[in-house]
Amino acid sequence: MSGGPSTVSIGGRRLRITNLDKVLYPDTGTTKGEVIDYYTRIAPLLIPHVVGRPVTRKRWPEGVGTEDDPGMVFFAKDLEPGAPSWVKRVPIPHSTGTKAYPLVGDVPTLVYLAQVASLELHVPQWRFTPAGERGFADRLVLDLDPGPGTGLRECAAVAAWARTLLSDMGLEPFPVTSGSKGIHLYTALPDGQTTENASAIAKELARAIEADHPDLVVSSMKKTERQGRVLIDWSQNNGSKTTIAPYSLRGRTEPIVAAPRTWEELDDPELRHLRFEDVLERMERIGDPMASLGYHAGGREAEEGPLSSYIAKRSASKTPEPVPGNPLGRPPHTDLPIFVIQEHHASRLHWDFRLEHDGVLVSWAVPRGVPHSYKRNNLAVMTEDHPMEYATFEGTIPAGEYGGGTVTIWDDGRYELEKWRDDEIIATLEGRPGGPLGRVRLALIRTEGEGEKSSWLLHRMKTDAAGHPQPDGDPVEPSAQADEPARTPPPPRAPTSAPEMSWPPAADALRPMLATNSTAALAAQAAARWGGPAWVEGKWDGIRAVGVWDGSRLRLYARSGNEITHRYPELTDVEAGLGAETAVVDGELVALEPDGRPSFPLLQTRMNLERPGDIAREARRTPVRYYLFDVLAHDGHDLTGLPLDERRGILETLSVDAIGAVTVPPVFDDLDAALESSAQLRLEGVMVKDPHAPYVRGARTESWLKVKHTRTQEVVIAGIRPGKGGRSGTFGSLLVGIPDDEGLRYAGRVGTGFSDRALASLLRTLTPLRTDENPMIGVPSLDARDALWVRPELVAEVEYGEFTPGGILRHPRWRGLRPDKPPADVRREDAASTRA
Repeated sequence: MSGGPSTVSIGGRRLRITNLDKVLYPDTGTTKGEVIDYYTRIAPLLIPHVVGRPVTRKRWPEGVGTEDDPGMVFFAKDLEPGAPSWVKRVPIPHSTGTKAYPLVGDVPTLVYLAQVASLELHVPQWRFTPAGERGFADRLVLDLDPGPGTGLRECAAVAAWARTLLSDMGLEPFPVTSGSKGIHLYTALPDGQTTENASAIAKELARAIEADHPDLVVSSMKKTERQGRVLIDWSQNNGSKTTIAPYSLRGRTEPIVAAPRTWEELDDPELRHLRFEDVLERMERIGDPMASLGYHAGGREAEEGPLSSYIAKRSASKTPEPVPGNPLGRPPHTDLPIFVIQEHHASRLHWDFRLEHDGVLVSWAVPRGVPHSYKRNNLAVMTEDHPMEYATFEGTIPAGEYGGGTVTIWDDGRYELEKWRDDEIIATLEGRPGGPLGRVRLALIRTEGEGEKSSWLLHRMKTDAAGHPQPDGDPVEPSAQADEPARTPPPPRAPTSAPEMSWPPAADALRPMLATNSTAALAAQAAARWGGPAWVEGKWDGIRAVGVWDGSRLRLYARSGNEITHRYPELTDVEAGLGAETAVVDGELVALEPDGRPSFPLLQTRMNLERPGDIAREARRTPVRYYLFDVLAHDGHDLTGLPLDERRGILETLSVDAIGAVTVPPVFDDLDAALESSAQLRLEGVMVKDPHAPYVRGARTESWLKVKHTRTQEVVIAGIRPGKGGRSGTFGSLLVGIPDDEGLRYAGRVGTGFSDRALASLLRTLTPLRTDENPMIGVPSLDARDALWVRPELVAEVEYGEFTPGGILRHPRWRGLRPDKPPADVRREDAASTRA
């Protein structure tokens, strides 16, 4: 890094950066540039824990110094006079005068604070209200501070005792190694708790633990009582006190971090504090262990509130858009609610029409803007609610992010509301003096759907609220976007022999082509018959999904034909970048382990969710990718009659500008090498395909062959055997079958591979399916004697060693449910039972 001053653009903000080579941690040689890099990269994890809270800082402008020569430190509450105007701030009165505290809600603000050597960020356990006032306490913190003769191990033991008490109260605690000496425990508080209440609760907890463990725990602040004991400091819940923020650096001799940890880590005898490079590595590997305390403690607003959809679609580190919960930057309160209309040059130009209502901006995308005459109605599509801060937002959202493109304010102002119903809104809007809107009475009328994605008409009323005729306005024209090059996708290869196709496609047009099980040797023989070289793709251990692209939005359908669009918002609520023309694509939804390996068990956390809050939470924890391998239609043309190699060329062209989560994996021409590579990468196996073959909807053909490393089998669940011992509250094993010509044939018991969570979830799912009749044939009397039968409606997948001559699975191990597959599609998959 250069040490000279420079002006950089970060998240749409311009900032002067100086002295990047200055060493701020002499013992490790860590520079200011490295500190800025850390705060930039850790922002997605840090910001949710500090947003909306006033930040008190400890600054070391000349570095932290050494043990022998500590550096000069400044305790800063007031924001520096030279701070950029875009840094949000809030005034708090003090006896010495009012101080303007910075608020951290975006990456540029974090970078500015690092630029002025604000190494430590401290925040209280409350957040500001939307009106900018001090709110209730939303989380409680216990500071476990080791006295002389104790350390992290003793703090971990005290943390475990506190965890038991908090859990008994229905509060889930999250540990943080503080980066100084001890451990902080955070937990979300129920709504409506004052900071005085929080302090009282914390004090009683500390005293209760001290009473049970007086030899190791002390709750008194007297230093004379702390020898050989751990102080539970409950006082930091006072509304005037602050605690080091999770993920903040510490001003120690090394760049140590206040690092959120897992409870398993606290059991480690070698538990230690973490440096910033350790935390960055863990971020890539496990994310944020205390993510559910983000935005609002407990994730209440992030996962269930009106802004949950907005939050789920955005990452604070990747877009300059405002983070919810920051009260400043909002327009000043007036008697009338506000509106804003933003011109949005995304993949398709549109205007975002937003009305303040119930503390958020209710929003619609209007492709043609506000109609200039009462003689025309313009389509408006409801989008997710936006935070009030969005009313002042202008900037460029990076390409590949949700809504990528340039946003400018077309007009804004106040409005007088006449009617607000679920299906009709009437209001008179008055824009800026001299602005393009003027004063106009408008109506929004819902025509189809409910909530997000519902269709509305935006209508300019013929008369004003007093009944007088309204004049026409000027037609809406886009402003020049000279600094934004037009996004022109390359023209796709023309499918010269492809017939026209109706749009949107019918259900039968979405049935995917199916593969036949095979072995490496049989697949090699088939490739030779096809005229070689081999066409080999990875087998991705996910779930099949056909995607329908309408030119701006992707919809997903499972193999069963059920729509699953809502379950994967990271793919379907963004501009996926598949070009301006319509398309139908085929691919696999895949969840990746931290090492990049596809994991079907990991995908299980996403496959059955329905509640928006659950979906939003798991989308952040377990993001899904869409691996494309075929295209069925493009620009109104049915492509299934074309050979695979031609379809592949079209697929690669239409996906050239796709977002990172939508990928077209490579094709290999060497079967042996592909098998070896897939085994090294621990993939499920490979797919071997005839490059000259058409796509046959809904059929299992021998033009596609699957070769697996691990044997897996789909089965139908038909019975439960009661659990014993540690499983007495759930079940011991599942009785499963595979359909054949005579019915559902018994295939054995599956009793291993279940997590505790899976056991409980499966029992809840299977209990409503209980029946008195055995739905299988061939069940041995020993297995049937205590079985609880269920209707055979659920499909699952298991790993196994082999089939016995009698058709029973040897050593089956649970992998997960397959809600994407109906029982009628299950068949025995081993190579001995199929023909390649």
